[in-house]
Amino acid sequence: MAKPGYGKRSAPGQQARAQDDFALLPTRERYVAGFVDHLPDGASMSVKQLAKQLPLYGQQAISTALNSLSVAGHLRRVRCAVGAGDETRWVFRTFWSRTAHDNEWWITYLATETASQTAAPAPDTAPPPPWVPAEEPPPAGPDSPAVAEQVPGPTPVPPQRTPPQSRDAEPTQTTAPSPAYLALAQLGRNDHRLGLSADDCTTLEPLATQWLDRGVTTDYLTSTLTAGLPTQIDSPAGLIRRRLIDKLPPQLPATPSTPAVTPTPTHRLLVECTDCGRPGPPEALPEGLCRPCHQTHTTYGNTASPDATQIAAVKAHMANLRDLLKPV
Repeated sequence: MAKPGYGKRSAPGQQARAQDDFALLPTRERYVAGFVDHLPDGASMSVKQLAKQLPLYGQQAISTALNSLSVAGHLRRVRCAVGAGDETRWVFRTFWSRTAHDNEWWITYLATETASQTAAPAPDTAPPPPWVPAEEPPPAGPDSPAVAEQVPGPTPVPPQRTPPQSRDAEPTQTTAPSPAYLALAQLGRNDHRLGLSADDCTTLEPLATQWLDRGVTTDYLTSTLTAGLPTQIDSPAGLIRRRLIDKLPPQLPATPSTPAVTPTPTHRLLVECTDCGRPGPPEALPEGLCRPCHQTHTTYGNTASPDATQIAAVKAHMANLRDLLKPV
């Protein structure tokens, strides 16, 4: 087990265990995933500790398997600051899901975790007892990914579908556009396939406002609406409306107002690259990997076929070598 506050954390929305869990994964990844899935929350997730428990593979093989499981949507590594003042320290956690999820789901869930920590600080910030072994710090190299995570907060409220609200009147020219309206209007400039008319923005504005009312930023709203777009979009307004309804973030429980004493620091949750440990916001690390590591992972083992010119050059070189080896 890791120190209190570190280690494995189970993500919500997982299906019940079944015999065909991880059946589509390669043998090594299926072996590692089955072991990790049965670990209790708080178990150490460092490559070194996992390699000690899995005799079939070494640390390098375990590291590569964890990268593949991150790309497959089963895990995300994060770090966050807990405590206040001089007592602040970094906590490293690995969120695990038996059910694979796409990038959009992980971005939404980790954003909810960030908001939950801001609303209710993690209760496990006390120093660990001296007999608990220390969790290894996140490595800088690709051979040893960082691993530990956070105490689960309250179960997030599932997304609620809200029908679009009708507007009684168009906004007057003297009224400044709302942040939600401006975010929708900007979509077409970021991606021409999502160009919306003024009427479309006005109709969709109440739905987008609900996102902002739940604590997300306009950047988060824009990135979620533009992630994973299909190649051809016949109805931009219909697609955006569907995403605004289906991907509405959870409503966090209201906290009772208390007299202002000292401002509570905002503890932003950062995702770590599963391979090299580089931190960043969830949307900047698709599939849990930074861009260099993602490129290395997706191109590993893929060699392009040589063209006809290269084949002819090799044949000519071999023929020349054979001529040189002939007896005089």
